[in-house]
Amino acid sequence: MNFRFIISLALFFFLNFLSNYSHTTEAAPTYLEYYCPNTTLYTPNSTYRSNLNTLLSSLSSAATSNADGFANATAGKAAPDRAYGLFLCRGDVGTATCGECVATGSKDILRRCPDGRVSVIWYDECMLKYSNQSIYSVVEIVPGYTVPDTGSVAGPDQFVQLLGQTMNDVVVRASDSESGKKFAVAEANFTSSQKLYTLAQCTPDLTKSDCNTCLRAAVADLSQGEQGGSSFTPSCTVRFEMYLFYNASAVPPPPELPSRPAPLGRAKGKSNKSTMIIVAVAIPVGVAIMVLFVACCSSRSKTTKTFEVVQAEDGATDITTVESLQYHLAAIQAATNNFSHRNKLGHGGFGEVFRGRLSNGQEIAVKRLSKSSGQGVREFKNEVVLAAKLQHRNLVQLLGFCLEGEEKILVYEFVPNKSLDYFLFDPNKRRQLDWSRRYTIISGIARGMLYLHEGSRLRIIHRDLKPSNVLLDSDMNPKISDFGMARIFGVDQIQANTNRIVGTFGYLSPEYAMRGQISAKSDIYSFGVLILEIISSKKNSGCFQSDGGENLTSYAWHHWRAGTPLEVLDPFISNAYSIDEVVRCLHIGLLGVQEDPADRPTMASIVLMLSSLSLELPQPRRPAFFLQRSMERQSKELESDELTSRSMPWSINEMSATEVQPR
Repeated sequence: MNFRFIISLALFFFLNFLSNYSHTTEAAPTYLEYYCPNTTLYTPNSTYRSNLNTLLSSLSSAATSNADGFANATAGKAAPDRAYGLFLCRGDVGTATCGECVATGSKDILRRCPDGRVSVIWYDECMLKYSNQSIYSVVEIVPGYTVPDTGSVAGPDQFVQLLGQTMNDVVVRASDSESGKKFAVAEANFTSSQKLYTLAQCTPDLTKSDCNTCLRAAVADLSQGEQGGSSFTPSCTVRFEMYLFYNASAVPPPPELPSRPAPLGRAKGKSNKSTMIIVAVAIPVGVAIMVLFVACCSSRSKTTKTFEVVQAEDGATDITTVESLQYHLAAIQAATNNFSHRNKLGHGGFGEVFRGRLSNGQEIAVKRLSKSSGQGVREFKNEVVLAAKLQHRNLVQLLGFCLEGEEKILVYEFVPNKSLDYFLFDPNKRRQLDWSRRYTIISGIARGMLYLHEGSRLRIIHRDLKPSNVLLDSDMNPKISDFGMARIFGVDQIQANTNRIVGTFGYLSPEYAMRGQISAKSDIYSFGVLILEIISSKKNSGCFQSDGGENLTSYAWHHWRAGTPLEVLDPFISNAYSIDEVVRCLHIGLLGVQEDPADRPTMASIVLMLSSLSLELPQPRRPAFFLQRSMERQSKELESDELTSRSMPWSINEMSATEVQPR
C-alpha cells in the first residue's frame, strides 16, 4: 500500500458517506407544534372550508416558485367565510424544501385542526397559518412555544453572556434587514473548539419595530442554560445551537462577534519515513469522518429532541437533566446572609422564602423547604423538573436548586412586587389596581395558563391557582408561581383520577374536590373564581349573607341574573373603566365556575374571548355553589397541610406605587 492509495481510499469513503447522508436528509419536514383554538369552527361542507382548500392550494403552489420563501393569499369574497393565509420558510432552505414543507403542512394542519377557522403549524423548515380574519402585517406573539435542548453547557455564566450578545446582534440584523427576508444568522466562538450558532427570522410583512418586538419576546422565552433551543410564535422564530444547524452556503457569511482564538502552531520539519506520513495523514482523515458522522447524526436528533420527564416506580416525577441548574449551599447562604431574618419575605406550608443577591449582583428569591414537611421531596422534585422546563413571560422563572444534606432549596427570579392577594384584598393597596391593570393581570394569567395547558410539550395542570400564587413584577404584570402541586398529563390525556386531593378551598372544582377527577377544566374553575376575585376584590371564602350561606360565585351569579353586573365591581375602582370589559370578564368568570366541566371553556377559548370583544359568548349556567358548612365537612377528608396557603410574596416593597392615570 502506498501513500496515494491510502489517501484516495479515505477520500472515497468520505465522499461516499456524504453522498449517502445527503440522500437520507431528503425526508419529510420536521414537525414541531401546532395551535388550533377550538373557538370559531366551521362545518365540513361550508363555504369557509371550500375557500380554505383553495387558499392552501394557492399557498402550496406559491411555495414551489417563490424564491423568497414567503407568500400570503386570500380566498373568498366576503366575511366571515373569507380565508386569509401565509407561509414562511426558514431563510436558508431551498425552494424545493420550502415547497415540500408547505405542501406537507397544508395537509397536516387539516388533519390536526379539522374544523378550526384559525390554525398555525410549525416545522423546522417552515410555518403555515390561516384565519378568517386578516393576518397580513399583524404581529402575533401569542401563542409562543419553546423547544429546549437537554444538554448542559460547561461554563454556563460565560455561555449565557455570550448567548445574550450574539442573540442581540442577530435580532438587530434580522429586524433591520432591507432584503426580502427578515432573516439573519450569527456565529460566535465559545471555546477554541466550540462555536455558538444563532438564527432569527420574522415574517417579511412586519415592520422593523414589530419584528424587533416579536424577536425580543421569543428570545426572552429561550432556555438559556442549555446547549441549544428554539422559541417560535406565529410571527417570528429564534434558535441557537452548538452545531451548524442551518445551510451556511445559502446565507451571506455571518459576522463572528468574539475574535477567533489564536491559530494552532504548525509542526516544523518533515519525517523521512513513509509510515509516519501515512499515519499522520490517514488518522486525521479517519477521525474527521467519524466526527462528521457523529455531528450529522447529532444534528438530526437535535431537531426533534424534547426534554424528558421520567416517571419513577412510585409514579413521582424525577429529575433528569437539570444538573446545570444546581447551586452550592455556600453560595445560597452567602446570598441570603445565612438565611437572615431580615431577608425573609414570607413563609407557606412547605417552608420559608428569602430574598438574596448572588455574587454577580443578581437578585433572587430562595424557597427553603421545611425539613419536617412530609411532602417535601415529592413537591421539590416536581417543582424543579416542571419549572426548569417551562419558560413563559407569565410564569416565574426557576434559576436553579440546591440539594445538600437535608437542605432542599429552590432559587427563583426575584419579582419586585408581592403576590396579587397582597394588593387585591387590602383596603388601601387595592386602590393601586385600577381597572386597566386588573384587565392586564387577568389576560396575563390566562396566557400563562394557556401555555401550561397547551403551549408546552407537556400538558400541565396547576391545581392550586389563586391570588397568592400570582406574583407581580415591577410593571404589575402577573407571573404564575408554585408548581409543587402541578400534575403532568400526557399530550393526549384529558382526565385523571386521584385519591390525593390537594389545593385550596374556594378554588377547587366540584368534580375534583368530591370525586378526585383532575383535568384542565379543574384549573378553569380556579381561574373563574380568580377572575371574580380580581373584579370584586372579595375573597371567595367570604360570606355575603348574614347566615353565611352565600359565597362570591353565588353572589356574582345573582347579580348577573338580576341584570346588575356592575354591582360586583370593586367600588374603589373609579369611573375610568370599560363597562364592556368588566361585564365580559364577569361573563368569562361565570363560564369558568359552571358545575359541569364540559360547559366550561378551554383556556385557549378564554384567551380569545379576552382579546376579541366582538366574539359572542355562550350564556353561563348556574355555578357550582359550595356552602361554607359543606366545605368544612369536606376538609376532614383532605390533607390539611397540603391545603395551607403557600403564598410566596417575593418582595419587600411596602411602598404604594404612584396611581396610574385612568384610560
